[in-house]
Amino acid sequence: MSTNRYFLRAVVLTGAAGLTGLLAAGAASAHVTANVYGDQPEQGGYGAIVLRVPNEEEKVGTTKLEVTIPEEYAISSARTKPVPGWTAEVIKTDVVSKITWTAQEGNQIAAGSTSYEEFPFTLGKLPENVDTLVLAAAQTYSDGKVVNWDAPPAENGEEPEHPAPVVELAEASGEGHSGGAHEAETEAAGGAEAAPASDDTARWLGGAGLVVGALGLGVGAGATVRARKRTSA
Repeated sequence: MSTNRYFLRAVVLTGAAGLTGLLAAGAASAHVTANVYGDQPEQGGYGAIVLRVPNEEEKVGTTKLEVTIPEEYAISSARTKPVPGWTAEVIKTDVVSKITWTAQEGNQIAAGSTSYEEFPFTLGKLPENVDTLVLAAAQTYSDGKVVNWDAPPAENGEEPEHPAPVVELAEASGEGHSGGAHEAETEAAGGAEAAPASDDTARWLGGAGLVVGALGLGVGAGATVRARKRTSA
């Protein structure tokens, strides 16, 4: 009996771990995030950033995205990579203050919680006295609802309900590694194409946990049957 309980407990724990992996993958992608594909942007250099925007409303799609660039960053240049079906506008006076993407008719991020879009852009020169860029974003749905992803990182490490996209900056290397706008755009373009692979990997790992759990259940059941046969014999 103790052996059977051990197997059943192992099955439950393994299956729960797989399910937790799937849920965590979904939760991690449920808000607007800023991603860097390639070299980390350096202080005082140019950086390529890709905003990933998932749709969360079951009945309406996403039609607009606005990202605010704090004026204290004093960023003088911003360039956007074309996103099919979307227009982009960079708002600038003395410094860049906002970038807005708007969906053309029929090109919104689809309703439901299974679709997302990525918006690559570059910024520079990046501030030399800041470790983390905080880029508040506003997501507008086709029914007029606006969700603000603008909460800065909490000091206690807990994630707020509507966290702002953030980008960690590396210290200036002094080797020209910070690059120029062209190199940053190249990184952004490559990262946008590679992004789905990371999502597929997360889903595969989560699914693998469930498969292992199912195999464990089969092993436990087999052990139970054999134990009953030995008892009856």
